[in-house]
Amino acid sequence: MRLIEAMTLSIPPKRPLSECLRRLDEGLTELVIKYQPECAAIEGIFYCKNVKTAVTLGEARGVAIAVCSRARLPVFEYSPRRVKQALVGHGEASKDQVARMVIRLLNLAETPQEDSADALAIAICHAQAHTSIAALAPKAL
Repeated sequence: MRLIEAMTLSIPPKRPLSECLRRLDEGLTELVIKYQPECAAIEGIFYCKNVKTAVTLGEARGVAIAVCSRARLPVFEYSPRRVKQALVGHGEASKDQVARMVIRLLNLAETPQEDSADALAIAICHAQAHTSIAALAPKAL
């Protein structure tokens, strides 16, 4: 495995949610056009104490799924616990442990930004999940 690109979409603070979601749509669409991936992997829904944050994350997730759907990309979902198990060996691993495994598995010179490390961990989990045993392979959303 090797890293092709890791980026974070920057949106100036205090922007309306609709603008943030539009920029997310545009940024992801640009990446799909540029790299022509065969599929996408996303983090599954997780428990969130703040309802407003959970709704906002759900809306962003919906945009990501819609972008993939428009591009006819199958989308695979992995729970945070499964990602941690795939990279570290147990589902209770810390973010730091996961980030260190991302660095090691991708032979990176430096620690990626936290959101990038999470996304890379999901990608690694997905790559490991595809085996020759079809019954064990994840199903697209």
